[in-house]
Amino acid sequence: MAVNHRPSGRPTDRPLRIAMVVPPWLSVPPPGYGGLEQVVAGLVDALDELGHDVTLFGAGEEHGTAARSFVSTEPTLQFERLGEALPELAHLARVDHLIGPGDFDVIHDHTTIGPLIAGRRAVPTVATIHGNPVGEYGAVLSETDQGVGLVAISHAQRRLNTGLPWVGTVHNGLDIRAIPRKSAPGPGPVLWLARFSPDKGPEVAIRACREAGVPLLLAGKCNEPAERRYYDDVVRPLLGDDVEVVLNADRETTLRMLVDARSLIMPIQWEEPFGMVMVEAMATGTPVVALDRGSVPELIQDGVTGLICGGADELPAALLAAGRLDPADCVAHAADAFSTLRMAEGYVAVYRQVGAGAAGYDVREPARAVVR
Repeated sequence: MAVNHRPSGRPTDRPLRIAMVVPPWLSVPPPGYGGLEQVVAGLVDALDELGHDVTLFGAGEEHGTAARSFVSTEPTLQFERLGEALPELAHLARVDHLIGPGDFDVIHDHTTIGPLIAGRRAVPTVATIHGNPVGEYGAVLSETDQGVGLVAISHAQRRLNTGLPWVGTVHNGLDIRAIPRKSAPGPGPVLWLARFSPDKGPEVAIRACREAGVPLLLAGKCNEPAERRYYDDVVRPLLGDDVEVVLNADRETTLRMLVDARSLIMPIQWEEPFGMVMVEAMATGTPVVALDRGSVPELIQDGVTGLICGGADELPAALLAAGRLDPADCVAHAADAFSTLRMAEGYVAVYRQVGAGAAGYDVREPARAVVR
């Protein structure tokens, strides 16, 4: 049975008490490369900087954020059971048992199943949807209680399922201050940085760079069975002297590769809901060459911080042209549009509006100005 949440009547400008809930298989912040984990860590720290009180609920041991406290529902991370329903359900049941009606002003849920059961909570829930809300996932989300506020991470993601109870769109953010940057185009190869999956198009990157005559560095996450099979069956046969491979790089190595890269290539083959690596690349001063799918037009300023291609046949020329783009423009755009403080301010607006029963918050959808 859903619980009706009444406005508290408290001042709307007071600091908020926020319960931040992450899945039981993620470490926040990540020890290596992890998009969702990095976003949540930056959000927690920025909310603290804005004066709000955050308690982080997860599994395993705390790795370090500015949260007031870390509450673990399970002594070890459940990574080996990633994708199973029961570990996440057990985690959420323990979280709900630990949270009393007066403990928090809002619960911010980043789990997959959380929105489905959040209507029973005595505390209002805001749930960020990190994947595409279609297929089986869309069917689950369609049963979300109307009292639970869903937040999209891009307008492109939200347009995939307009019938859900969306309360806002808030772009992911990055602590730009912690990112190294360059003042001149990188001397290194083109960089492809993603998990080894057909959705990410590493084989498209290899062919495009080979046609353009530029070296390529494939830096991929490759530790799940499906990723290893794809790498062995599809990617490995295409490798040559012009392609270097780095598997499962840590955070420091990843940032160094981004700084050194002449450009980042994003030949995505699906409707990417966000693509944090594009923001990270621009924050280092590295332009992005990407196919026009998903959130790409929201993140990249075409002709300024990267080049957006209508098809794979346009990628080789774009890779050669990307060297003319100014790294300073890339850094400025990332700092202005995708800072953690901007993200946190967007979520605070959502928290307050959900608590008051008001309409949601949306980042402005940018116009697609093309500069050639």
